[in-house]
Amino acid sequence: MLSNAVIAGALASGYLTVIVLQLNPGFPLRPAALVPLAAILGLAYGVNLALLFYSVIVMRQLFGSEVLSPGWLSVRLLSWLCTAAAAGGAVLMWLNLRGFGPVLDAETARRMTTGAIAVTAAAIGFFVLALAHVGRRGGRASATVLVGMMVVSIGLPVMARGTGRLAIDVPDAQVPTLGGPPAPDGPRVVLIMLDGASLDVIAPAVAAGRLPGFGRIVDGGAVLHLATLRPTQADPVWSAIATGRQPMANGVRSSARYRAQQGGAVIELLPDYCFAQALVSFGFLFEEGHTAESLRARPIWSILTDLGVAVGVVGWPLTHPAPVVNGFLVSDLFHRLDDGQLDSEGAMQISPPALVADIREAMAVSVSPDPLALATLVTPSPAGDVESRREPEPLLADRIHLQIRNALDRNGRARFLAVRFPGVDAVGHHYLRYANPTPFGDVTDAERRQLGRVLEQYYAFLDQIVERALIALEPADLLLVVSAFGMEPLSPGKRLLERLVGNRAISGTHERAPDGFLLAYGAAVAPGRPSRASVLDVTPTVLYYLGLPVGRDMDGYARADLFTSSFTGSRPITFIPSYGR
Repeated sequence: MLSNAVIAGALASGYLTVIVLQLNPGFPLRPAALVPLAAILGLAYGVNLALLFYSVIVMRQLFGSEVLSPGWLSVRLLSWLCTAAAAGGAVLMWLNLRGFGPVLDAETARRMTTGAIAVTAAAIGFFVLALAHVGRRGGRASATVLVGMMVVSIGLPVMARGTGRLAIDVPDAQVPTLGGPPAPDGPRVVLIMLDGASLDVIAPAVAAGRLPGFGRIVDGGAVLHLATLRPTQADPVWSAIATGRQPMANGVRSSARYRAQQGGAVIELLPDYCFAQALVSFGFLFEEGHTAESLRARPIWSILTDLGVAVGVVGWPLTHPAPVVNGFLVSDLFHRLDDGQLDSEGAMQISPPALVADIREAMAVSVSPDPLALATLVTPSPAGDVESRREPEPLLADRIHLQIRNALDRNGRARFLAVRFPGVDAVGHHYLRYANPTPFGDVTDAERRQLGRVLEQYYAFLDQIVERALIALEPADLLLVVSAFGMEPLSPGKRLLERLVGNRAISGTHERAPDGFLLAYGAAVAPGRPSRASVLDVTPTVLYYLGLPVGRDMDGYARADLFTSSFTGSRPITFIPSYGR
């Protein structure tokens, strides 16, 4: 019984290895890289699945009308176990193909589809073989068929996947000829960046008159849902926004890169629906964070710098170490520096480094309201998912980003100003259950009275930021408020899992990629509710508004429908082949 359970568990872990290889087409099939990966997945999944299969066999022995006496490799028993393993592997492949399909290139998706079909066919074949041996033992011929099907069910998906290839080649950087330098005092784009903000929270509050800043945009601007990406994590989603390119093209496919061994081949994307993040939590995989060098496509701040357009960027993910820009840039890791680190490392997190003294002075100026005071009961790590563990103090980030924005943009020199506020995502993870208790059913009246307004108060803090941005707009300026992804209640099963791993307080999630939003306001904006856009459309739209060409290799589109006909009539969309790396 144990030998058959171990064989089935090994087969199941083999299917999981295939899924990892399918999602990571650049991972090489060299034994030095593949063997450690297969061994880790075998230890993490194969052992547990073998125990599960063994338990099922024991239960069958206890409650079955006929006691089995299987051999070391029992065709009659193993064909049923292989049916379960292959069916589970096929379901996982199809689910991952559906979930990650929109961010896979066509070739990777085609190869993954071929592999999923092969494993599905194997599951059917195992089932037919199991039916053929109901009530009778298998012979040498059927054992040969069974072993052959097991080998083929792993080999065909691996062959379809290929030996390893780069996802998408991005050409070198190109700087278009504009016929002269851009006007330093031309139209300005102000981008307020939010994580985890949702129209489901904003719309009712606006209707009740509680968020006047958002309400002004809703009444006189453009409001549209924004389709996000999977995995719905800050690093890959904001990198896609910055480049207008899909994750496979821009080089950032998840919140980190993973290795089966130190110095080994890189895994860029972990599969979904199989608790793969536990491989990192329990030390099976080594995790390393992304840096600015991870980007394989040129981000918006580099594009504009090359074109001579002044920028101001605060807190955009993957801006460390801070690149040289025309204007100023403060990295997304700056808020983690204490006073001592500010002296030694500040120059790496700020561009130009000469701004360290100005920023130190800015951080001494209080802000009102203080985001930390709005959620005083939030612990230093208010959310428990992978993004918040990598971003331990998002509320502090909001305070510091606001202080820096107020200090460095007093003269309004930057024609593109982008400031990120990640705190609402952390507050939503922690307090959604109290703001929206109906889906949970276990929120007491006392908890609702004490904690129910924390999330609303934080949206009110963001509303004041929006109001101040609206007041500061010049007639030709454009204000964009972008939420990279939304927030929704945890499912009952996920809530149970979070409690089992010690995250009882977590109640909001965005793992199923709920829509974010884009709010646009300005004299050139046509009020209304345009059709749903994509996060990939933000950078092309900014380039279009500033009168600059869009890269033809960008996966997003310039949403000219956001603007009035008088604006678009004299401003056609122009293109260059690529802005490159």
